[in-house]
Amino acid sequence: MLRKLQAGQLLGLPHSRPVPSIGSSCHELRIPDAGVTWRIIYRVDNDAIVIAEVFPKKQQATPARVIRVSKDRFRRYDAIIRGGG
Repeated sequence: MLRKLQAGQLLGLPHSRPVPSIGSSCHELRIPDAGVTWRIIYRVDNDAIVIAEVFPKKQQATPARVIRVSKDRFRRYDAIIRGGG
């Protein structure tokens, strides 16, 4: 799935869904694996796919900790890219 994103392919459901609670351009990629479904919180920028968090999805809602950590990581990444970090 990440290779498809790198190649410029836009993914939709059931593989990826927007997560506006983290940011306007943030998404959650769904990766099924033996016994668990992994989630990758990511954002597609002009020059990179930025990954904020990878976690096993065990409940319906995205955990508050994942939302908080992802927002913080994107904020810090943006500060570094702008030269302020």
